[in-house]
Amino acid sequence: MTEKVELQANVPQEMHGSRLDQVAAQLFPQYSRSRLQEWIRTGAVSVDGQQCRPRDKVTQGANVQIDAVLEAEVGWQGQDIALDIVHEDEAILVINKPAGLVVHPAAGHAEGTLVNALLAHAPELALLPRGGIVHRLDMETSGLLVVARTLPAHHHLVEQLQERTVKREYCALCIGAMTGGGTVDAPIGRHPRQRKKMAVIAMGGKPAITHYRLAQRFGHHTRITVNLETGRTHQIRVHMAHRNYPLIGDPLYGGRPRIPKGASDLLINTLRNFPRQALHARALGFIHPDSEEFVQFECPLPDDIRALIAVLEAEDPPHARDTTLY
Repeated sequence: MTEKVELQANVPQEMHGSRLDQVAAQLFPQYSRSRLQEWIRTGAVSVDGQQCRPRDKVTQGANVQIDAVLEAEVGWQGQDIALDIVHEDEAILVINKPAGLVVHPAAGHAEGTLVNALLAHAPELALLPRGGIVHRLDMETSGLLVVARTLPAHHHLVEQLQERTVKREYCALCIGAMTGGGTVDAPIGRHPRQRKKMAVIAMGGKPAITHYRLAQRFGHHTRITVNLETGRTHQIRVHMAHRNYPLIGDPLYGGRPRIPKGASDLLINTLRNFPRQALHARALGFIHPDSEEFVQFECPLPDDIRALIAVLEAEDPPHARDTTLY
C-alpha cells in the first residue's frame, strides 16, 4: 500500500540557520524524523526547488516542499480476527482487547495478533508506525487501548503519552489484604539476570509512577483501582510486587499461588487455576486528535475477573479467617 505525499511550508524566523532535517521535523510533525531524513536523502524533499542534505542549513522564508510516496511502515498481513470495537471514527479506533491476544507480531507470535486483526479491518493502518498502535497491553492483560488511523492522530496521541496527559485506569486483584491506597514512584528497567522480567532498578531504570486506591478488601486479597502516570513495560505488575502485593495469577512476578490457611476447595482451585494476571484496563481518556475535546471510554470487567471477584466475596470475606498464609 502506498500514498502520495505533497506538502510545502516556509521556514519560520525562529528556525533560520537550522539544519534541514530539524526544520522538516518541526514543519511536518506527522512524519517521523527518520522518514523525513530518508526523503531528504532521496531527493523527495527540496528547498526552494533545490535538493539538499539533511545537515544543510536553511534560511528564514525558504520554501520546503515534500513530493514523496508514503510506503507501508509494516509488512504484516491482515487476518480475519474478531475485534471488540468500543469506538471508531476517521481518526481513531478504541479496542477492548481480550486476554490472550498479543498486540504486535514478534518471535513466537508471527500472526494471530491484534495488529493482524486491525490491518484486516482498516488496511490503511499499514502506513502508520506499528500499525497505528501508540501504547500496548501485555498479552494476558485485557481492556482498552487506542489506535491512530492517521499520521496526525498518531503524532497527537504519542505527544499526549509523552506529556503524561492520557488517563489510564485499571482494575487489579492483588495477593494480600491492604489497609489503603498509595503511590509507587520507583524506576523500572530490565531485570539484571532474568531478561524476560522487568524490575525496580534504582540506577539506570526509567521513571515509573503508579497510583492505586483500595476498591474492595477481602480476607487475604485486595481489589484495587490503578491509575498510571507513566507506561513502562509490566509497570503495574512490577510495582505491586515491589510493594509485596503481587497480582493474582501472575507467576512471573508473584511466584506460586499463595493459598490462605483454611481456604475452601473452591477458593483453592480458583486461585491455582486462574489463567492470567488479574489485570484489566477499564477506562481510557485523552484529547481527541480531531475535535481537541477530552474523551473517555470505559468497558466492563471480563467474565473471568467477575467470576474471581465473586469467589473472593463468597469464600474470602474480610476478617473471616486467620490471615496467615502458608
